[in-house]
Amino acid sequence: MTQLTPASGIAVVTGAGSGLGRAMAIELTKRGFSVAGLGRRRAALEETRAKAEPGRFHLYPTDVAAPQEVAETFARIRAEHGRIALLINNAATYPRRDILDESAESFLRTVATNLGGTVACCRAALDGMVEDGHGRILNVATFADVAPLPASSAYSVSKGAARIFTRALIADLADRFPEIVITDWMPGMLRTQMGIPDGVQPERAARWGVALALDADPALTGATFEMDREILPQLGLKGRLKNLLMMRRRRPRRISP
Repeated sequence: MTQLTPASGIAVVTGAGSGLGRAMAIELTKRGFSVAGLGRRRAALEETRAKAEPGRFHLYPTDVAAPQEVAETFARIRAEHGRIALLINNAATYPRRDILDESAESFLRTVATNLGGTVACCRAALDGMVEDGHGRILNVATFADVAPLPASSAYSVSKGAARIFTRALIADLADRFPEIVITDWMPGMLRTQMGIPDGVQPERAARWGVALALDADPALTGATFEMDREILPQLGLKGRLKNLLMMRRRRPRRISP
């Protein structure tokens, strides 16, 4: 198994000013990593830095919905800290608006963060990862596109499109750069501003997410995990019959934090 270590390079976490992003950034610093935390609000990032291990969290106020701003931030991170070993795309917005309360502009602002931010950050991180031939990308995802809740059209569409983008990245990169490992992770319903009151504590979910993010086994490319367990792809009838005849039963992988 290939594991990232603090010597591998710096970790970048988007949406690091609150909730799950803050918890993951802090967890990474506890494991000895230097972390570049991106977020729109400097004050929130400073709060994360105060909770992180001293000297290991570096704040970069950035709106991930602005591609040029993202490109400049990633260039600064590389100049100041060297190679980017890990990118965790966590930043998201969930406006909870009925479609009749949305305008085209407000809808696309959500898309710009949830999809556009993931695209911009991946593209910026990939420059160095492709040059090195290895790297780790973890996209924080949801099943919102499968069964959208009321008042969540922009969130559901943008997060669903981000899952498609993960698959598109893999289609373009996996054959040429097998050591750039790309995975979707769904943390479950969390006890955060975007979550629910009785959800999973973000600190607990962060331990799962960070453990998965630090596992750079190429076999993880294309896998999807929910909380601490892999979600196996649905097989068609032919695939199920083949497994039955060959007495094969694939078991989902588990995250060991």
